[in-house]
Amino acid sequence: MTADRRDPVVRTPYGDVRGTYEYGDGDGHGDRIAVFRGIPYAAPPFGPRRFRPPSPPEPWSGVRDAVAFGPTPPKPPYSEAFARYLSDPVVPGDDCLNLNVWTPEPGHGARLPVMVWIHGGALTRGSSAVPVYDGAAFARDGVVLVSLNYRLGVEGYGLFPDAPPNLGLRDQLAALEWVRESIAGFGGDPDRVTLAGQSAGAISVGALLAMPRARGLFRRAVLQSGPPEALDRDKVRRMVRRMANRLKVPATAEAFAAVDRSALAEAQAEVGRLSSPVLGGPAFGIVVDGDLLPTDPLEALTEHGAAPGIDLLMGWTRDEHRLWLVPGGLQERVDRLGTVALAGARARCHCGPEIPRAYRELHPDKGVADLVGRLVTDHLLRVPLHRVADARVDQARSYLYEFAWSSGLPALGSCHALELGFVFDTGDTSASAKLAGEHPPRDLATALHSAWVGFVAEGTPGWPVWDHTHPVRVFDSPDDEPLAFGPYDPELALWAADARRPRRVQGGGTFVTSGGGPLPALRRFRRSP
Repeated sequence: MTADRRDPVVRTPYGDVRGTYEYGDGDGHGDRIAVFRGIPYAAPPFGPRRFRPPSPPEPWSGVRDAVAFGPTPPKPPYSEAFARYLSDPVVPGDDCLNLNVWTPEPGHGARLPVMVWIHGGALTRGSSAVPVYDGAAFARDGVVLVSLNYRLGVEGYGLFPDAPPNLGLRDQLAALEWVRESIAGFGGDPDRVTLAGQSAGAISVGALLAMPRARGLFRRAVLQSGPPEALDRDKVRRMVRRMANRLKVPATAEAFAAVDRSALAEAQAEVGRLSSPVLGGPAFGIVVDGDLLPTDPLEALTEHGAAPGIDLLMGWTRDEHRLWLVPGGLQERVDRLGTVALAGARARCHCGPEIPRAYRELHPDKGVADLVGRLVTDHLLRVPLHRVADARVDQARSYLYEFAWSSGLPALGSCHALELGFVFDTGDTSASAKLAGEHPPRDLATALHSAWVGFVAEGTPGWPVWDHTHPVRVFDSPDDEPLAFGPYDPELALWAADARRPRRVQGGGTFVTSGGGPLPALRRFRRSP
């Protein structure tokens, strides 16, 4: 990106900010966009504000420079195995509740569509400073792009007796309220906001869809590779207690606030070392709190008619699980475990033995690791997203897609997060190449990015709306059929039948199989991001 010496200045409710003009082609030509980085939307969440809900930033006088990414929230680094594939820059400092704006036309009167981006990272890692999330292509195509930071891990999602829950989610709500108040000054239309997220960001979007306090703050939503869900409160409490035991402090917010941030992040990384989306284990997550989030998001959207009239774009990658199994060689280890791994997947998915057997029959060409990965991905992701689309046919439009292009790197396939460089049209960055390899197909990036732009700007990505035929747009090579009808219907039928099947337990009575812990045989092999 090439900067222009003339600087754009925009007034916000807390003071004026000065950004920079940049050019997407890097040589001073082409479409000029204005970029503002590191704008605070809430006060630093430290000192007396630690483990407290976000509060407004202190107003400033004069003009504040907004030319560099602001501080990132405290977080542990990725393990060496995952750092090969995922970039996660760290910017030191306290003022970590900040956001960035890319706009083609700063100033009141433009009324352009807006996309607010919530990054992924298992609610423990990531930030808006990841180079893959550069918003220049969206601004180039007439969309104001806002990306934001929010508190992560125990700082954002710990459950304590002396602090409110879901602090990271409260941060996201505060950022949306800032957008509502401020985005017109950047050329955006506060009534044309699309909320979008990937992985944990999509889970956050699902919670915001179900949240009464978020109504009216966005008009459309995108959920990529993440379902609406809430974690069991006891599971999150166990994570906090394990950290407390390791730190030798009480499991209270007051005690955790007295711990050095680096020590807290180190303890969190160690306690979460055995976590994996495929294999389960301890984790932080959004919880139903009876206040901010009164109902499980999936239940709210499928049974209670939450977020009426909000159209949805929902997608996944064909081989989501490969990102969690390939680093560190876990894919090969799961293959060697055979039926033991399938039994563990059954426990992880709370299903009967019929499901793994049926998956073997449906996919006889797949190895055990891919069967386990697909089974768990369907249970955790594809089935909930299909349920949401089916439940909302009469109240809003839904569009579903699959990203199926395979990475140029060995064994990754079309893994989790691979599509992001295509969504943001940042495939030429080194951060994107860590997952995709060199020279990913430009035509595919144009197609997927244009679909998102079309949905944000006009409410349609360019293929049929979801109905009883279950249309799914497939993004792969140009030679493939782009639209499939019901490609996962056989698997969906299995899960629907399993949900209706009671199972006997010793001592009488019926229940739906519980579980979700890690496979004992894999515990010594597991590595978290």
